[in-house]
Amino acid sequence: MSTLDYQRFADGAQLADALAVAVADNLAQAIAVRGHALLAVSGGKTPQRFFHALSQQSLDWTKVVATLVDERWVPANDARSNEAFVRANLLQGRAAAARFAPLYQAGIATPEEGVHAVSARIAMLDLPFDALVLGMGEDGHTASFFPGGDKLAEAIDPNGHALILPMRAPGAGEPRITLTLPAILDSRAIYLHIEGERKREVLESARYVAATNRAYPISAVLGNARTPVRVYWCP
Repeated sequence: MSTLDYQRFADGAQLADALAVAVADNLAQAIAVRGHALLAVSGGKTPQRFFHALSQQSLDWTKVVATLVDERWVPANDARSNEAFVRANLLQGRAAAARFAPLYQAGIATPEEGVHAVSARIAMLDLPFDALVLGMGEDGHTASFFPGGDKLAEAIDPNGHALILPMRAPGAGEPRITLTLPAILDSRAIYLHIEGERKREVLESARYVAATNRAYPISAVLGNARTPVRVYWCP
């Protein structure tokens, strides 16, 4: 089991500010060393304050490419789209100058049909990610690694070769597309942003189960990470 670098905050505003500073530092270091930086973020409502804080960080955003950890297979103008949420909350202010690489492919009906095009798009980025921010649901899912997912075993295989996979699961709502575990683990810095006591309890339970336990898919990340997972939590 990997070590967790646990950062606790009094509230979501303090967490958002601290996480934004940490991620911006990763991106700035990458720009200084390689001339560009690559960021992957998660959707949902939890990261909204973090996105706002990160968007105001002083970076050369023209040298940043942002993408998603996972996405619902819905058009980019859909209210449920993670891309729409990122564009409205992160790619604003200073960060509007960043480039965005979507996981949804317009004009293709299903993620199964679109996975090759999306995989090719992400593979063309200068991987690995300099910073990758995960979320986690109260069911223990992260990315689109949902309990009961039709491709969960393949997605969380640390020895797998796929970069991107489609995913369908009872708790997922829409069909999804997601980075796989190897793509996540290859990141230079991995953050887990969670809020609320229930999610802390789920995380603590997941820490001590086998990495192959599909009841808590987050355990696949915790059990296979090669560097400490940086947990940012508030009540």
